[in-house]
Amino acid sequence: MTRGRRPLLVIVAVVLVVVAVGGLIAATQPSVRAALGLARPTVYANPVLDRDFPDPVVLPAADGTWYAYATQTITEDGGDVNIQVARSPDLVTWEWLGEALPVKPPWASTTQDFWAPHVVERDGRYVMYYSADPDDGDGLCLAVATAASPAGPFTDVGAPLECGEGFTDIDPMAFLDPADDRWWLFWGSGFEPIHARPLGPDGLTFAEGSDAVTVLEPDPYLDYENLIEGAWVVARDGWYYLFYAGDSCCVGPDYAVMVARSRVVTGPYEKLAVARDAESAAILEEAERWDAPGHNAVVTDAAGRDWLLDHASDWGELFGPEDSLGR
Repeated sequence: MTRGRRPLLVIVAVVLVVVAVGGLIAATQPSVRAALGLARPTVYANPVLDRDFPDPVVLPAADGTWYAYATQTITEDGGDVNIQVARSPDLVTWEWLGEALPVKPPWASTTQDFWAPHVVERDGRYVMYYSADPDDGDGLCLAVATAASPAGPFTDVGAPLECGEGFTDIDPMAFLDPADDRWWLFWGSGFEPIHARPLGPDGLTFAEGSDAVTVLEPDPYLDYENLIEGAWVVARDGWYYLFYAGDSCCVGPDYAVMVARSRVVTGPYEKLAVARDAESAAILEEAERWDAPGHNAVVTDAAGRDWLLDHASDWGELFGPEDSLGR
């Protein structure tokens, strides 16, 4: 898979909400609702954020608003935005706020690859995990930045968590295990497994003496799973559900959202394809105008409804209805 996350990705929403390449999209997805046992939501139109907004994640703020963060982009006047941030009162109406990481980290000050942020609130401050291309090295690094406000500005802590070859160290997701209140960081791509490792007490480093564990393996014999990435974990009724994406973002029918489950946070995770003896674990695939959906977030609103947000390509908008690749 060639990284770069182009073309335009928008956010799409499903209640459970889904995000699309180019922006956020909100839509009703029966297959997702059925997989998670959800009731029929109110219908509204996707995308919910119609701009380039790849790899979206969503954070509920203390004041009842929602913040979404995304991979770097280029503005209409040609300027670079390292990490994007947007805000919403209801998960449907979004305001793009612009730059969340205005100053590049000192160890990645001359490069321009800032991917897939994930933000959590810890002890009164906001911690962002993301990936960046170091000034010296052959692969991307997992990084950490902090801020006093969910809108930023975020400041890098000064050194990466770890670096690897190629793009294996991307798509970090911090998860608080309700079983023991222990924080974990999930990440992975680059045709390698998805990994998890416990974080230290401050959330800025890995736990001392800990090692990464493999929680999910790619499988070239399953649809979309030659490469897997974009982990998002949800705990529900004694199960851990691991949502993930693959295989080739972001053009064509080769990228989708999938799910697996486990009784323990570190796995092993049973893929939906195995549980159902099917060819695919996908719960969200290309449909009509939305191409290559993936890298989702799952959040629960004040009414107890689950939303799944992901990115997807809006080919109807890019090429017009007569050139929408047959959809």
